[in-house]
Amino acid sequence: MALNVGNAPCSWGVEFADDPRNPDWRTVLAEAAEAGYRGIELGPVGFMPEDPPQVAEALEAHGLTLIGGVVFRAFHDPAQWEDVMDGSVRTCRALQAHGAQHLVLIDSISERRAPTAGRAEAAEQMDAAEWAAYRDRIATVAKMGAEEYGLTVGMHAHAAGFMDFEPELERLLGEVDEGILKICFDTGHHSYAGFDPVAFMKRHIRRISYMHFKDIDPVVKVDVIAKGTGFYEACGQGIFCNLGDGDVDFPAVRQVLLDAGFDGWCTVEQDCDPTIPGTNPLRDAGLNRAYLQSIGF
Repeated sequence: MALNVGNAPCSWGVEFADDPRNPDWRTVLAEAAEAGYRGIELGPVGFMPEDPPQVAEALEAHGLTLIGGVVFRAFHDPAQWEDVMDGSVRTCRALQAHGAQHLVLIDSISERRAPTAGRAEAAEQMDAAEWAAYRDRIATVAKMGAEEYGLTVGMHAHAAGFMDFEPELERLLGEVDEGILKICFDTGHHSYAGFDPVAFMKRHIRRISYMHFKDIDPVVKVDVIAKGTGFYEACGQGIFCNLGDGDVDFPAVRQVLLDAGFDGWCTVEQDCDPTIPGTNPLRDAGLNRAYLQSIGF
């Protein structure tokens, strides 16, 4: 059994392909390899060139595998369906071109949900019709990724979207065929939402196809939840701390994976704003890799 460890462009502050603050994609690859990682995610489609030979050559030069890619778009908004499908199709094509395995679906941040990130009891809920349409949009993309492109598709809960809290994720899993939709499990977002990542993993490990590793600073979490702080502002305040410095029990996470015979990728995702003084993605990537090695990854 192999627990492969990768990283992702969001650890370098890359959330949107057209953000002028983004580092060069080649810098991200070079620094991920320098920090000791064996794989990298695609990042938002368009961040890396949509030119397979060019990216393939850079991956090979740095000894990296392309693990997968994320569709972070507004599945909750029917008016943005064309944008969701554009990102989904382009991401599927890029992953297939590079032989990558994991397509990750994330409902992007909603203004209706942003003030209640981390507070399930206060969060607005969809009515039955809105939920059914939302679920079906997710299932449509999952079916396309799995059946047309041969990818392993995982749903990823994310703070401030409509797939944020554990009951919502479990409801979706109960309504969409496991053959087309699995779980990309993010330890940090699960903690941010107010639930126990290890307990969830123990219940659902057979459906978890891919792991995202984040840690949560408990002091910052209490503050941003109490104040209804926006997600990106919380990132700027350091809610996603270095692995091992927060409230996620990574030795227990590792044990659940080992006990289940999990054989796949675990990708560090430490969302950050690299323009904030003191932020150093290469340093943090190295510290996170060293921590994971210290506990047996």
